[in-house]
Amino acid sequence: MHTIKTVLLLGVLTGLFLVVGKILGGQTGMVIAFIFAMAMNFFAYWFSDKLALKMYGAREISYEEAPWLHDMVAELARNAGIPKPKVYLAPIDIPNAFATGRDPKHAVVAVTSGILNILSPEELRGVLAHEIAHIKNRDILISSIAATIGGAVSMLAEMAFWSNLFGGDEEDNGIGGLIGSLLLFILAPISAMLIQMAISRSREYAADATGAEICRCPLSLAKALEKLEMAAQQLAPVAQREVNPGTAHMMIVNPLRGSAIAALFSTHPPTEERIRRLYEMARKMGQV
Repeated sequence: MHTIKTVLLLGVLTGLFLVVGKILGGQTGMVIAFIFAMAMNFFAYWFSDKLALKMYGAREISYEEAPWLHDMVAELARNAGIPKPKVYLAPIDIPNAFATGRDPKHAVVAVTSGILNILSPEELRGVLAHEIAHIKNRDILISSIAATIGGAVSMLAEMAFWSNLFGGDEEDNGIGGLIGSLLLFILAPISAMLIQMAISRSREYAADATGAEICRCPLSLAKALEKLEMAAQQLAPVAQREVNPGTAHMMIVNPLRGSAIAALFSTHPPTEERIRRLYEMARKMGQV
């Protein structure tokens, strides 16, 4: 069900991208937009993982440095039925984790220095199970493509607006064309963002459920989320300096906090609801 929903949403997002291209340049503009989308998706497929890791100065951890961490990742990967991903450390204080890579054979799980300082081994196991669930469900590629197309929709809508404002044919477009471009400029990025949110939130719930099954203990992830949510609130000013907004959707808990309006448009579902669902899973498994 989650896969069908994601495919439909990605289709709508791609369709929105083509519509903006058509409005900007007619049939030719739509074709160019389609080619542009394919080129960006190719780039996202091959290089998004390397860019994300480089943004945080992450480095690969050898087995000799942290055998317990590698053994934990290997066990969870076996439970998930996927190859063991590489293990990276991002030297930032924000407690968080993320996964990246184009497919399970080329995957990475990254933990921050901060998360190693505040979670117990069992809680960290729950977090790593969540990230391995993202790899198993191929969420990394989907989120990269969604982010790439969504950003391009915003860029094209802005181009259409400024092109109409300064270079439009007044006889053909007039004030109506300018108003139409203004509406496109405002609504297209919002629509793209809402679609990305729907994809991200759905995938987070699915990764929580799958991760709880992989580690066989929903409470481990629930307790980890409680600590990470509290840390995200306390370290919000630090996150503004350390976290790239373009990668915030990859983190297990959104590290960037702001107003109530910002929370409404967050790519992550409410942490409280995620924890509630995990406790419900634990009750059904007889662990509570």
